[in-house]
Amino acid sequence: MRNATELLAQYAEYHRDRRNIVSHFVGVPMIVFGVGVLLARAAFPAFGASLTLAWIVFALAAAWYMTRGNVVLGVTVSIAVGVLIKLGHEVSGGSVGNWLAWGVGFFLVGWLIQFVGHAYEGRKPAFADDIVGLLVGPMFVTAELMFMAGWNKTLLAEIERRAGPTHLRDIARIA
Repeated sequence: MRNATELLAQYAEYHRDRRNIVSHFVGVPMIVFGVGVLLARAAFPAFGASLTLAWIVFALAAAWYMTRGNVVLGVTVSIAVGVLIKLGHEVSGGSVGNWLAWGVGFFLVGWLIQFVGHAYEGRKPAFADDIVGLLVGPMFVTAELMFMAGWNKTLLAEIERRAGPTHLRDIARIA
């Protein structure tokens, strides 16, 4: 079982161009929100209430984040994903058309933004080599935002030691 440092460093290897990282700040939350919308309609009776597939998937993801060896990051990314899932529930009601427009729309536009970012990177998305990258994406975005706020310079330094510094890839020279 890989810890947060290993996972973030591996993910960072695919995300060194700053434009790609910025695209993830927009695209990853859109994808998580879209998944939350789509999974919010599948509800099951539980404990006298209705439990949705979105909350079940969230609970599994949050448990995974909490077991990566970095409690502060695990709690923070779990809260961030939980907020997006909650927001997804807010728009999942109503007509099937509205539900699909919100869910599929955000999901697809989020992925489109990801692919634009990876065009700047010159590399395929990380999940193409490791499906766990789909879980690491929200953790990476959360960690990057926390690094910007001054959190855990030691972890940032270790990620950069393994993956290299961020840069702006010169795409004008690509033939």
